[in-house]
Amino acid sequence: MLIKTYGSAVYGIHATTITIEVNVFNGVRFSLVGLPDNAVKESQQRIDSALREVGYKIPGKKIIINMAPADIRKEGSAYDLPLAIGILTATEQIKCPDLQKYVIMGELSLDGSLVPIKGVLPMAIKAREEGFEGLILPKENAREAAVVNNLKVYGIENIKELIDFFNGDAELLITEVDTRAEFYSHLNHFEHDFADVKGQENVKRALEIAAAGGHNIIMIGPPGSGKTMLAKRIPGILPPLSLQEALETTKIHSVAGTLEKESGLMTKRPFRSPHHTISDVALVGGGTIPQPGEISLSHNGVLFLDELPEFKRTVLEVMRQPLEDRTITISRAKFTVDYPASTMLISSMNPCPCGFYNHPEKDCLCPPGMVQKYLSRISGPLLDRIDIHIEVTPVSFDKISEDRLSEKSADIRARVEAAREIQSARFADEEGVYCNAMMSSRLLRKYCRPNKEGMNLLKIAMEKVGLSARAYDRILKVSRTIADLAGSENIETDHLSEAIQYRSLDRDGWGG
Repeated sequence: MLIKTYGSAVYGIHATTITIEVNVFNGVRFSLVGLPDNAVKESQQRIDSALREVGYKIPGKKIIINMAPADIRKEGSAYDLPLAIGILTATEQIKCPDLQKYVIMGELSLDGSLVPIKGVLPMAIKAREEGFEGLILPKENAREAAVVNNLKVYGIENIKELIDFFNGDAELLITEVDTRAEFYSHLNHFEHDFADVKGQENVKRALEIAAAGGHNIIMIGPPGSGKTMLAKRIPGILPPLSLQEALETTKIHSVAGTLEKESGLMTKRPFRSPHHTISDVALVGGGTIPQPGEISLSHNGVLFLDELPEFKRTVLEVMRQPLEDRTITISRAKFTVDYPASTMLISSMNPCPCGFYNHPEKDCLCPPGMVQKYLSRISGPLLDRIDIHIEVTPVSFDKISEDRLSEKSADIRARVEAAREIQSARFADEEGVYCNAMMSSRLLRKYCRPNKEGMNLLKIAMEKVGLSARAYDRILKVSRTIADLAGSENIETDHLSEAIQYRSLDRDGWGG
């Protein structure tokens, strides 16, 4: 008897429907074809044990299972459940007249219980697109899938529940999530607030500009000056995620398996802070079975690289293309996977190996030339791609000990949102451009045209500091953001002056 069940495979952040065909003949043999990997091939043992635990079994007959399309590699253990249901139906141990209405996915334990799986949100989106009535999967994944409307999502804990459902002996509860209500109820809950930061007004101004325009920023200063503390508070001043951004971000984390159990839609911008020992593949993604890396996991959020010069040179260099294109392409012999990587890079570093160059109270112990040598660990092309450079100095005792709270993150966020609204209106007709940092050369010529005095100022800065053409573009983008924060339609000379001072770490302009 030939039976078809339906599963789903995830490639990149998109899913493909997999048709599982089960046919039974006289004889004794179990064959699984359609490019399954070892985890899929091992499902026979898990299915056999699970079925015996709930009073069923794989009969001693010739069973052939094909996973179509047969030219796409099937990976992972999440096909256990659809394979098991297909075998039971094909051998007439259960009756499933509505089997074609559902996509079924889940990994089986030996006792018949289900283990959570990855990539549920792309699977749910694909199931709805292809007109399936429902999605059946482990209970821990149900809320994640239920954010997709117009699709019945059933979460189960044991294969026996699903068998009883298809036999008509029991009903399964539909998991329902009010996506919009849940999304908007968690938008403004942040653990860290700029009100706790004493002093550092110039750094907070630079971070506000970075948040308003989506600019990359590097902070340089001695140990204990507050670089990490400041970075952790940046998500609190970024504009809230839109519903579309939240769905896109959740898809990436769903594929990577980094969502919390029984979680639904991500409501906060991600903040990723990998250790400096990270490999280049872990940062940008890839592997034998391609997975999103840290730069994709921080999509629509913040990627914080603390102690930037301590990262391996190869790791830093692979970031150059994603920072420009805001997407990563992982190519293999038989397929290519694209991951989004529109992230805001926040980095920090000490000014020298000992950490006390330019310290107001402590002497630098590094030999001559060491400051430039230390900075040269960051290549010029990468430094060019960082829009804002800001020095962080230690806070005085008087500032630390004062009781007065600083400006709250909510107040800064209000100004950032106002600037972003100006940018949204400006780029309404430009596909894929949402903030000033994303402007192309064409858009720079259109929206960033300084007056004659401003051009003279830029010329002097270029000649004196030795800035590159890319740094010139960065200055124009930052000055456009400063003008937006000021509510100015034109880029004035003072906006350019402030933007130029944020290039202080360029190789010819800092550290002697």
